[in-house]
Amino acid sequence: MRDRRTPVDLPSAPRVQTVRPQNGSTPRAPRWLRILLPAILILVWFAAASIGGPYFGKVDEVSSNDQTTYLPESADATAVQQRLSDFTDGDAIPAVVVFSSDEPLDGDALAAIDDRLAAAADLPAVDEVSPAIPSEDELAAQAFVPVSSEAELGEAISELGSTLRDGLPDGVEVHITGPAGFSNDLVSAFAGIDGILLLVALLAVLVILVIVYRSLLLPLAVLSTSLFALCVALLTVWWLAKAGVLLLSGQTQGILFILVIGAATDYSLLYVARYRDELIHEERRWTASMRALRGSFEPILASGGTVIAGLLCLLLSDLKSNSTLGPVAAIGIVFAMLSALTLLPALLYVFGRASFWPRRPVYAPNAPSAAVPSRGLWARVSRLVERRPRLIWIVTALVLAAGSLGFTQFQASGVPQSELVLGSSEARDGQAVLGEHFAAGSGSPVYVVVAEDDLQAAADVLLAEDGIDGVAVSADTDSGTAPVTEDGVTAFGPPGTPAPAPTVADGDVLLQGTLADAADSAAAEQTVRDLRAALEDAVPGALVGGVTATDVDTNDASIHDRNLIIPVILAVILVILMLLLRAILAPVLLILTTVLSFGTAMGVSALVFNELLGFPGADPAVPLYGFVFLVALGIDYNIFLMTRVREESLAHGTRDGVLRGLAITGGVITSAGLVLAATFTALSVIPVLFLVQLAFIVAFGVLLDTFVVRSLLVPALAYDIGRAVWWPSKLSRGDR
Repeated sequence: MRDRRTPVDLPSAPRVQTVRPQNGSTPRAPRWLRILLPAILILVWFAAASIGGPYFGKVDEVSSNDQTTYLPESADATAVQQRLSDFTDGDAIPAVVVFSSDEPLDGDALAAIDDRLAAAADLPAVDEVSPAIPSEDELAAQAFVPVSSEAELGEAISELGSTLRDGLPDGVEVHITGPAGFSNDLVSAFAGIDGILLLVALLAVLVILVIVYRSLLLPLAVLSTSLFALCVALLTVWWLAKAGVLLLSGQTQGILFILVIGAATDYSLLYVARYRDELIHEERRWTASMRALRGSFEPILASGGTVIAGLLCLLLSDLKSNSTLGPVAAIGIVFAMLSALTLLPALLYVFGRASFWPRRPVYAPNAPSAAVPSRGLWARVSRLVERRPRLIWIVTALVLAAGSLGFTQFQASGVPQSELVLGSSEARDGQAVLGEHFAAGSGSPVYVVVAEDDLQAAADVLLAEDGIDGVAVSADTDSGTAPVTEDGVTAFGPPGTPAPAPTVADGDVLLQGTLADAADSAAAEQTVRDLRAALEDAVPGALVGGVTATDVDTNDASIHDRNLIIPVILAVILVILMLLLRAILAPVLLILTTVLSFGTAMGVSALVFNELLGFPGADPAVPLYGFVFLVALGIDYNIFLMTRVREESLAHGTRDGVLRGLAITGGVITSAGLVLAATFTALSVIPVLFLVQLAFIVAFGVLLDTFVVRSLLVPALAYDIGRAVWWPSKLSRGDR
């Protein structure tokens, strides 16, 4: 029968007095070292942050939001993108301009439109403008305007819109859509990363820290630690991106900001808790600092190392957007750890007990060391776990399992490009207008690169496809393309004029297919898949690219990455936990509970996204990113808890150690969880669907892990199992 004896009476148990070395028994560091070392550390960090700070406004110089930049080298869309400049003029970003009216566009209106297009052709960022093409219903006209890739896209689109609207007849509306329009939406959405995102994240952390510590100086010291770490991390990443070693995007940049602030703050809270305890038992600040550093070094290193290991698993990804996030985020975690272990100790050493003003820790050399609190929330939680361990872990596990059932409703097969940016969108509105009067895929064609001898065979395949509205071939003419029919290449000019010869590059030609459906729609993606299958049989070696093909290849690569990387991350973290806890059973249980927590977070998120917010779905990378951050970061709190439980178990036995570890670490870990959840919530201020979804998943998952998994499920399960939880280590045997 299992021993149910109370291992420690939390409300009234006598606190064990720990005899600590007296001040005179510890060698005192030379005065010059105690002054010089903290000063050097603070000055070095201040100098590095001063250099890195200005780079917040320069990230766009080394970043790109072009999806083709992040595709695998083996993807067809990548190969086609690399060949486009062989057949077209430059690498301009095409914009589709739609002029629409409730009344038919008469000759005067079309003349005014042509006049505005001629004016637009003189803009520095515009390479060339096509004539206006009226729709069959005479209610709209469209034109294609290539925007130079060297121009600042936001300014170029704004200037283009102003020029086109100036002087048009009343009732004629202008929308700029196509690849340039949607790219401009993303650029505008990410414009707040350097300002509002950082401000919201820092303000959220400051408020939480002030509430927790009821102090102002200490939160400022912790925030300085986080901000300096971010500045130095950004400086490092910027130059690596400048050298072409790393790729940066607005999405990666936002995640880096949040991850560094959250992680650095969490690690700082661990040190602060140790330092405060040491100040109670040590009169000298230097001794307290050194002991706090020794006590917090191992858990911070283990925590950061686990996160870094999980992030570096992303290097296995085929998508460069994933594989480059791994090292970028890992660099951020490295500097988060360094700042928490160097800058923060130096700052708190300088401030001493004043850091905690007005609640300064009072020197009490005979006070117990890390005694189990007899009052407060975590003392009550410990007593609850002690009384009903089996009931608690069974009920919480069942509730989490029920929540995870919603995971099957999580729609992560991709979203249309028009839905990536939340809120109003001129490009989205323009695409809707375009679809009312023209082929919905106008301006974002399917590109097919084939051998010159296979031109007609490839054209026949495209023309036979229901999802293709028209076909053209890049030709050596000023117009750039010639239409293709079942009879071959027709003339550009009046009947009887010779057909232009196609542009040939390395023996290949380029066909362009106009999609009948919007380029970012599921129907268009299916058309691309059908084309690839048909061309594989009829024209082996044909490559299909373009905006839609890029979406298809990105989604396929994301699904591949998700299925590969998630098991690898689990295996890596499991090995790290086994080495850290010197056991097998406990790490396996920690992994299982973390996965269960992740499943519940995804299930609840599916309900919120589908039913409450009405989102159109999710990118296939959302579950992968959610898993990386929830498991890698969520396991941190289990590391903080179980390393302390193991430490207490060695001295007091497993069940007593579980209760003591829970009560002692409850406050600091909960504060860390609140901070991390708040920082990830700040991502939602960027109106990009991917980041808003990731913000909710991680924030909710961290809170779930903090208040349910780490506070109830894991302690109750470990308490119920007893010393066998440390199997097969020596701690699992004997009377402990």
